[in-house]
Amino acid sequence: MRYPIGIQTFSRIIREGYVYVDKTDQVWQLAHYANYVFLSRPRRFGKSLLLSTLQSYFEGRKELFAGLKIAKQEAQWMSYPVLHIDLNVGEYAMGEKLSARLNAAMAAFEKQYQIEPDMSSIGGRFENVIKMISRSTGKQVVILVDEYDKPLLEAIENAELQEQYRIILQSFYAALKSCDPFIRFAMLTGVTKFGKLSVFSGLNNLKDISMNDEFSAICGVTDGELSHYFSDDMERLARQSGTSRETVHAEIKRCYDGYRFSRHGQGIYNPFSLLNNFADGEFRNYWFETGTPTYLIRLLQHDDYELSRLQGSVMSTADRLGNIGTAYSGNAIAALYQTGYLTLKDYDEDVRMYRLGFPNQEVETGFVNSLLPYYAGISDAKIDSLLFDLRRAVDAGDVETFMQLLKAVLAGIPYESAKNIELNYRNLLFLVFTLLGCHPQMERPVSSGRIDIVLERPSFVYIFEFKLNKSAAVALSQIDQKHYADAYARDSRQILKVGVNFSDDMKNISDWTIE
Repeated sequence: MRYPIGIQTFSRIIREGYVYVDKTDQVWQLAHYANYVFLSRPRRFGKSLLLSTLQSYFEGRKELFAGLKIAKQEAQWMSYPVLHIDLNVGEYAMGEKLSARLNAAMAAFEKQYQIEPDMSSIGGRFENVIKMISRSTGKQVVILVDEYDKPLLEAIENAELQEQYRIILQSFYAALKSCDPFIRFAMLTGVTKFGKLSVFSGLNNLKDISMNDEFSAICGVTDGELSHYFSDDMERLARQSGTSRETVHAEIKRCYDGYRFSRHGQGIYNPFSLLNNFADGEFRNYWFETGTPTYLIRLLQHDDYELSRLQGSVMSTADRLGNIGTAYSGNAIAALYQTGYLTLKDYDEDVRMYRLGFPNQEVETGFVNSLLPYYAGISDAKIDSLLFDLRRAVDAGDVETFMQLLKAVLAGIPYESAKNIELNYRNLLFLVFTLLGCHPQMERPVSSGRIDIVLERPSFVYIFEFKLNKSAAVALSQIDQKHYADAYARDSRQILKVGVNFSDDMKNISDWTIE
């Protein structure tokens, strides 16, 4: 089987025999759903392929859709002139780059349709292109904009440049409203929705389908599609690993499933990771090969965010999830959701809020791994060996070695990031324990209170209590006084109670005691 990794052109996938998950029935529904559509999805989720499929459909290329679902829905196959603008092409670190990119796109359309340019403004030029193409062809125009937000994302840490881009894009997209009679369909896609920046203030008829149940699975792969299109691939992985198909399915689900984009939407697999997994025959963190954007880390650090909450205790309204700002004044949760690091888990009817968490193991491990150097001040070169030694110590019940290594980790906390030293300790402990594969239970509730951290290993259960500027003896005494270990009275594993004290002056662990 041929996997279209990195291929985003629908016609090429069909003609060259790559595997294609048929979503053309949803494409047809989308084309007849609204005239102006916006869709936000994380990177590498198939937004570009969706637009390419729409382009082939609106160009009336019936032959490409033979045997696909849409062939039973469409009877007329009308063709329209399509203006496909891809803002993913190019870099926007300098102010003039965006205008240059938009003007280059307009120049290409003007050359194709022999149009005299209107150079009054970028919005006026776009408006002129739309009207003149419609008049010359006698047909309405289809407009597809891919990654509309890339310039804004690249300028997110530069408020002045981002405002400059906002004004340019606002003027550019305003042309869509003034050209309404000349437009059959328009769709814009991106990773984020910059609601507060009012990029689409002139487009009050823009339909945002990002959290729409009907189109929640229009990008990505559902569990049913996985079984239908990739059954042979799972069988092959099972044979290679000497396990069952059910075991492989469960592992794929654990690593790459779990995305959910609407209140009642289906669970979605990351298509990029899925295809790479089948192509390579191994489980890796494919989605993180390009790294985590630094602005997300700045948002979390700027807000002094408690990282352990990302495991599944984050609550937010739909409105707040649709708005992000800058790297210094933005909404960290909205940014993490829109970029795919968090996803919808469930919905609380009483408070009308969504609960969010990591979608799967790939995202949790990759994200936490990318955060550690920023919170611990440890170089990438040292992290793996340090984690290996920590894991070996915790699995062997060697608390003394484990605590000495942990003290070395805490010594690397950048001084400037220690404005809330207690929170920095908790965040760093969460990162380290998560990367050890220990799935730390932070602030675990029991009948007598809350245990700071519980780590469960095959042979041991660790109960940690941490104090700031007191003593390890006080911390251990609290474990005993509140009978924290009673929750594991029937557990066959050895219980290790560890009291730890942090010193504000030392900015590190001052002492610990074990029972």
